[in-house]
Amino acid sequence: MAQAATEKIIEVKDLTAGYGDSMTFDAISFDVKKGEVFVILGGSGCGKSTLLKQMIGLYQPWSGEILIGGQDMVKAEGKGRLEVLNRIGVMYQSGALFGSMNLLQNVMLPLEEFTHLAETARRSVAALKLMLVGLQGFENHMPSEISGGMQKRAAIARAMALDPKILFLDEPSAGLDPVTSAELDQLILKLSRGLGITFVVVTHELDSIYTIADRVIMLDKKTKKIIAEGDPKFLKDHCENENVRNFFNRRVSKDEL
Repeated sequence: MAQAATEKIIEVKDLTAGYGDSMTFDAISFDVKKGEVFVILGGSGCGKSTLLKQMIGLYQPWSGEILIGGQDMVKAEGKGRLEVLNRIGVMYQSGALFGSMNLLQNVMLPLEEFTHLAETARRSVAALKLMLVGLQGFENHMPSEISGGMQKRAAIARAMALDPKILFLDEPSAGLDPVTSAELDQLILKLSRGLGITFVVVTHELDSIYTIADRVIMLDKKTKKIIAEGDPKFLKDHCENENVRNFFNRRVSKDEL
C-alpha cells in the first residue's frame, strides 16, 4: 500500500444482509483505503462471497450503506449507478471467460459495451491489459487452450479493461496449484504497487493472505459480526480472540472438538 495512504475509497456502514429469513451478517462496518490490498476472510458459510456480491451491487442488503468513492451503491439508480459500477472491476471465482471467444475478444467486451472507442483502439487497449497480466502472445488463444492460472490472469485483464480504481477478486487462488497461486499473488502486488489499484479480495488461503494483504477483516458465522481487523501477521499471534488466532495458525477451536 502507498505510504501513509489514509483516504477511504470504500465505506461500509451498518450493513445487514441475508437470504429469506436467514441473516448472514448483522450491522457490520469497515472501510477500505485507497491503494491497499484488503482481504475478506473467515470460515465456510460466514458470508465472505455474499459480502463481496453486496459490494459490487449484485445483491441488495437488508439495511446499511456501501459508499464507493463517496457514492452509495445501495441507493444509486440509473446513470448514477452505472457511474459507480464503472469504477470497479470484478474477477469471479471461475474466471467466467466466454469459451466461444479468444482472450482478446473477452477483454474487449467491456470496451464494446461501455465505450465509443473505434475497434482498433479497443483491440489496442485489450492487448495492453493482457500484456499487463503477462499474457502477451496469447491474444488469439481460446480459454480452453490455456491453463487455469492463465484463465484467472485473463479474467483480471478483462476486469481492468475500463481502468477501474478498484478490483474485486473472488477466491482468485481457487483450483490453482501452490506455484501458480504464488505467481498470481505476485501479479496482484505488482498491479497494486505499480498502478495504484485498490484490491478487495475474498479468500481463505493463508499463504496468499500473508503475502498480499495490507489489512483483513474476519467474518464470524456464529456472531454474524466482524471479529478481527488488521494486519494478518499481527492477528496471527496477538489477536485477543482465540478463534481468530486458531484460524491463522490452522488450529481446531476447542468448541469444535
